[in-house]
Amino acid sequence: MTLALLFPGQGSQSVGMGAALADAFAPAREVYAEIDDALGQKLSVLMREGPEDQLTLTENAQPALMAVSLAAVRVLKAEFGVEVTRAGFVAGHSLGEYSALCAAGSITVADTARLLKLRGQAMQRAVPVGRGAMASLIGPKTDLALAEAAAAAGSEIGVCVVANDNNAGNIVISGDKAAVDRAIEKAKELGARAIPLNVSAPFHCPLMQPAADEMATALATATIVAPAVPVVANVTARPETDPEVLRRLLVEQVTGRVRWRESMEWMAGEGGVTRFAEIGSGKVLAGMAKRIAPDAESLSLNAPEDLEAFARSL
Repeated sequence: MTLALLFPGQGSQSVGMGAALADAFAPAREVYAEIDDALGQKLSVLMREGPEDQLTLTENAQPALMAVSLAAVRVLKAEFGVEVTRAGFVAGHSLGEYSALCAAGSITVADTARLLKLRGQAMQRAVPVGRGAMASLIGPKTDLALAEAAAAAGSEIGVCVVANDNNAGNIVISGDKAAVDRAIEKAKELGARAIPLNVSAPFHCPLMQPAADEMATALATATIVAPAVPVVANVTARPETDPEVLRRLLVEQVTGRVRWRESMEWMAGEGGVTRFAEIGSGKVLAGMAKRIAPDAESLSLNAPEDLEAFARSL
């Protein structure tokens, strides 16, 4: 059985996230303390108590989601003797790619927290509030070709691209608000449902170039070493281990498409993965895994009992 560990992205945050891990395990509390110290803020208190509007801010949600994922990784190792190297691959959705790299030992916990804080701030600064938009195209008729056609219609009046190719029936577009609005109308004509997303900026599109430039500067001086486990990158949908390639892909990822469906298909196919375990807050990626690779086992690991059961199963 080949295992892949998956790390969630923005949208999986919720008040109370990671609290059960901290209550049950000292290693989880240690991770939260490391991140609080690195950021100079009580992120762990915000995660546990809210308020929700502050936790949802991109600059807080990104390091918070990483914190829960890495706390679970630390608990698996310290309490149950399960190393990340038991997995054949790691992968993360958008910001989750940083969690994956950290879990695989490529970037330290403190550096990952600081990079994600900056990433969130840079993404928010990149586009004035109200200029950009994102929308989820869903339904049985929704595939990449339909989403590309809708985005092309929007592109006639502004920036509009496919941002997240999550799975068949769930594809996200991003860009200028007017362009996304036109793409929504086109998608409906083509038989998809379209839901505008309540986001603060149009992620994973060319409008994020100022944020990509900021991240290029920050990542240029960050210490990145070869991961202990290959990281299936969002931008290439293929496993990568070269630190300089990974550094470049993290920059490209800010404006580039999250090729999640292709990443999962590669792991379940050529990668030989038969078991996907999502580590961290929420169950979004486990749900996607069931749709993309129905023959593989998919599970979510975020509660203490989940981690213990997972460790026993190995």
